[in-house]
Amino acid sequence: MELQVVMEKRRSIRNYNPERKVTKEQLDELIKAASYAPSWKNLQTSRYYCVLSENAVKEVREKCLPEFNQANSDGAGAYIVTTFVKGMVGFDKNTGSPVNEAGDGWGYYDLGLQNENLLLKATELGLDTLIMGIRDGEAIREMLNIPETENVVAVIAVGYKAKEANMPKRKEVEEIAKFF
Repeated sequence: MELQVVMEKRRSIRNYNPERKVTKEQLDELIKAASYAPSWKNLQTSRYYCVLSENAVKEVREKCLPEFNQANSDGAGAYIVTTFVKGMVGFDKNTGSPVNEAGDGWGYYDLGLQNENLLLKATELGLDTLIMGIRDGEAIREMLNIPETENVVAVIAVGYKAKEANMPKRKEVEEIAKFF
């Protein structure tokens, strides 16, 4: 599938078919695609916690997501919790000082780049996704044994849509870009 087609086809899905399962091999492909994104000085601090068993998916949904995200991701075959290692990207390796005002924010940036690769690969494979930033990060940390050295950022539902989703209107280039 051409990249342009993948970008145009990708949607945030809020209605999953529980009969269709996601495999470890598919998640492996998604994580591998994510790893190809650029990162600060190639430090690759993004981490992925893959929740695949039916019981674990149910437990994460019920104990770590608010009701509306429980409903939005019901029927998804897997969750991928995305994190990044704190205090590494955006800092001078010799002094430990931030290199600019973004500081540890570069970790979010790198993770976002990697997550986009993951979403696009999912679309290419015929999988559907929903990124959820409203979640109980501490409950997730405890349940998945995520170390305090990592920032819990998002939960990505992965599965197969139960119905089509329309593309929301996108702003025109003139509305979002300035050319000099």
